[in-house]
Amino acid sequence: MVGPGRCCLSPHLMSSSSSQVQSKPEKKPGTPPPAPATAAPAPTPRSPSPPPTPVIVTPPPPAINIPRFYYPRGLPALGSTANHDAIIAAIERAFTEFEEEKADIYEMGKITKVCGCPLYWKAPMFYGASGERTGFVSVHSFVATWRKLLHSCHDDSSKFIYMLAKPGCNYLEQEDFIPLLQDIVDTHPGLTFLKDAPEFHSRYITTVIQRIFYVVNRSWTGRINITELRRSNFLQTLALLEEEDDINQITDYFSYEHFYVIYCKFWELDTDHDLYIDFKDLARYNDHASSNRITERLFSGAVTRGNAVQKEGRMSYAEFVWFIISEEDKKNPTSIEYWFRCMDVDGDGVLSMYELEYFYEEQCERMERMGIEPLPFQDLLCQMLDLVKPESTGKITLSDLKRCRMAHIFFDTFFNLEKYLDHEQRDPFDASTHPSVDCDPQT
Repeated sequence: MVGPGRCCLSPHLMSSSSSQVQSKPEKKPGTPPPAPATAAPAPTPRSPSPPPTPVIVTPPPPAINIPRFYYPRGLPALGSTANHDAIIAAIERAFTEFEEEKADIYEMGKITKVCGCPLYWKAPMFYGASGERTGFVSVHSFVATWRKLLHSCHDDSSKFIYMLAKPGCNYLEQEDFIPLLQDIVDTHPGLTFLKDAPEFHSRYITTVIQRIFYVVNRSWTGRINITELRRSNFLQTLALLEEEDDINQITDYFSYEHFYVIYCKFWELDTDHDLYIDFKDLARYNDHASSNRITERLFSGAVTRGNAVQKEGRMSYAEFVWFIISEEDKKNPTSIEYWFRCMDVDGDGVLSMYELEYFYEEQCERMERMGIEPLPFQDLLCQMLDLVKPESTGKITLSDLKRCRMAHIFFDTFFNLEKYLDHEQRDPFDASTHPSVDCDPQT
């Protein structure tokens, strides 16, 4: 019996309870109890984002209406369309006078006048309309060509190049002038005597072409562009041919007398008459007036134009034309460029004092052989610097020589002994007429 208030536990439960109590590990003193889990902090309310900044679109400034100012083929005339129609109608009427409304190169002279062009534009017009293919130009082919030209070319220079240039080209090369010049040889009253000497046709034509490019082709490219033609007097001179029967009165480009003098000079030097001269031949020009050193430079390719290649050690007749014009007129802008290229031995675009001394050395040697005491180079250099007044000390540029207007004296001093001595007798280096400058070549 178990008394009241007492609990009766079985031995088995007692033993089990005791063992469970004893199996609990004892905590080591000093070991901190595990930290209580802290509650996560309440989230901080985010402040509202500022509204986006409004994008202010600035309207573009009003477009400035800049009128066209560049017209490479000339400025179109006002009301040109109506005028073009009138010209085309006049051309069609003119062709009715020809058999089958076809014109040969000589009959094209009348068409040039209807078009308002000079007489000797007849060959460019004829070839521009492909007349060389059949020997004549039909009214339909010419009207189509001229209508296209009127709409695209608005001055004489652009029209002339359009007719003579190769398809797709806006420039003229030397061979492009041959049809024009052959027509002049065949039909100009001042050249009728050449009909009995056809072997001279090509010589005369070559001479005129070289004279044209010498004056007009200021860029030395071998190609005459519209701007160069426009700046020259060639078209005005061409127009004079129909007004002057004596072609020798047209001294620019076409004079037969000028051709005759140039060709005879070349013929004297070309002893084997193969139309080429070599160094020894050219050295005899004007009784050996030019120095050997400058003559060597003429065969170096220094004055070759465009893409032309000079045959080694040989000068053609065309190249001789450039030489003789440059030699006889050293005041001409092309001549100044020609001789500057020759004296610029290292090709750096300036004449150094060393290059001047190089050419003057031979002049001194030649004077000594003649029994003439040469001026020392330092003194000569002072005179030349006084003469040219270069912008930069110690070197002379092409611009310096063009600006000083005394380039002919400068060049003759260094490579043409005869003309140099002639200048010396005239005393062009008088110090009173040329302000002194520092002539020390080392400064």
